[in-house]
Amino acid sequence: MKDDTILAHSGRAPLRVGAPVNMPVHRASTILSPTLDAFEANERGDSMFKNVCYGALGTDNAFALCDAVNRLEQGAGSMVTSSGLAACTLSVLAFVGAGDHVLMPDSVYGPQRMFCETILRRYGVETTFYDPRIGSGIEILIKANTRVVYTEAPGSQTFEMQDIPAIVKAAHAHGAVVIIDNTWASPLYFKPLTLGVDICIEAATKFISGHSDLVMGIITARTHELYKQMRAFCVQMGEIASPDDCYMALRGLRTMRVRMDAQYASALELARWLEKRPEVKQVLYPPLESDPGHALWARDFTGGGALFSVVLDKMPRKAVSAMIDGYRFFGIGASWGGYDSLVELCHPDRSALDRIPPVWNGDNCTLVRYAIGLEDIEDLKQDLEDGFARMASALS
Repeated sequence: MKDDTILAHSGRAPLRVGAPVNMPVHRASTILSPTLDAFEANERGDSMFKNVCYGALGTDNAFALCDAVNRLEQGAGSMVTSSGLAACTLSVLAFVGAGDHVLMPDSVYGPQRMFCETILRRYGVETTFYDPRIGSGIEILIKANTRVVYTEAPGSQTFEMQDIPAIVKAAHAHGAVVIIDNTWASPLYFKPLTLGVDICIEAATKFISGHSDLVMGIITARTHELYKQMRAFCVQMGEIASPDDCYMALRGLRTMRVRMDAQYASALELARWLEKRPEVKQVLYPPLESDPGHALWARDFTGGGALFSVVLDKMPRKAVSAMIDGYRFFGIGASWGGYDSLVELCHPDRSALDRIPPVWNGDNCTLVRYAIGLEDIEDLKQDLEDGFARMASALS
């Protein structure tokens, strides 16, 4: 099946007379069995990972959503978590213990960095933050106790691309598990498991749900053994998403292609338009031919997330606020992937600032991140243009 058919047809209830097209919500904690043998068999071995046997292990809605996402990812199995951050943290925790070492890109999602610097450190797991552009050179950072090499392509705020096949080759040569946060591109535009990545994370909060009304993570494993290990760990940690949220995510998944294609087209046009603005020093967006990571993106990806950052001259807070506060269509808020456009002033960790080539060294620039929604692009351009005018007025 092609991706668009998977989006429309996977994760359906078994066909029967009177079956609805859209699977209804199955709220459940206790699941009844007809016999003692059936009850015990359902909780033995792999059965608990395949069948509905207790609400905390997954409902019909969770299994349906996981089936659809796993098909898109071309994996061996998917599982849902209560948030995207839970997917990020649990995917690492499942493979490390005290005394182990993790490699993490310096451009990683901020809360994941905090997790490494607090929780992992507390439990005796060392983290080394590496330049995301390192490629095959990451081999020199791999230690005997390196268990996980974590990737995120592109970076959350500074949008550096990573050479995923090169990193996979180096990590696997030393027996390390490779994890990727693929939320920006989604499985529609990038399929990292086919390149050897072991664990793929999607924040279903973003493009999968698409409507800014739920929080969820999805983890997909490349092999059945990795899936069993990851799934067992999530079960032991009590991680699950509610059937209502799984229902909403699966409903959002059905329109994911048309939403993402439209948002990507608008994002690319706006990014090119912004590049030509005199106020803009640089647009950080891998699909742009001018982006330092464009060649890697063009090699491995088929599209791009509707999220990018804009580098402006360093300016006083009042000028930034004048620009952002007056937007009509760009709401000020975290997250992205919904139908509405968003804006956020970025504050990357200090260790990330010196890596942004060539114009932003962290001392004389301002970084603003835009998420592009489904509004008319001319309205968005006018909103941005009006914002630049307010910024100029505040600076005069």
